[in-house]
Amino acid sequence: MFTGIVEEVGAVQSIALSGAGSRIAVTAKTVLEGTRIGDSIAVNGVCLTVTGIGNGSFTADILAETVRRTTFAGLKKGSRVNLERAMPSAGRFGGHIVTGHIDGTGTVVSQSKLHNDTVITVSCIPRLVRHIVEKGSVALDGVSLTVAGVEGATFSVHIIGHTLDNTTIAERRGGDTMNIETDIIAKYVERMLPGKGGVTEDKLKEEGYL
Repeated sequence: MFTGIVEEVGAVQSIALSGAGSRIAVTAKTVLEGTRIGDSIAVNGVCLTVTGIGNGSFTADILAETVRRTTFAGLKKGSRVNLERAMPSAGRFGGHIVTGHIDGTGTVVSQSKLHNDTVITVSCIPRLVRHIVEKGSVALDGVSLTVAGVEGATFSVHIIGHTLDNTTIAERRGGDTMNIETDIIAKYVERMLPGKGGVTEDKLKEEGYL
């Protein structure tokens, strides 16, 4: 499990995507501290298992499903990526529950300034936006953010200067794609309340909540 609090920005050393097997190598420093083969590191929000550790870098295998659901197909040598180690059991929970399992991608509609905030608006498919609510949490490229508003198929987030300085968010422009992980709690609630009518009093009674 992760929290969406990025520890450092690394760079893709190499990436090979093929049907026979895909692999990525990433240069890093902070996330290598105490890391062993078999540990998990989130790369732009994608949970990857470390398969090798070199001098200032780590390697990981990539599933075909991961390539299909994420922005990994657009990565190349030198691409900057957000990195976070899996949360230790005794660690502080600073962000929100992030599994590292990407639900899909979204497209940056705009990036603007509002006073000292940077506002990013992202569009995504209905299947994703239904799990995104105002003042709820969303992870974009592995960064834990609070949703400022939702309108139709778009949502917006406000970002502080510290986040801009310590992640790749500031590099995103209109038309860029980002990995999205929605709130896992919303997905569990939807799963436990089948049907298309939404959450109603009758459904809550039927499932034993009332």
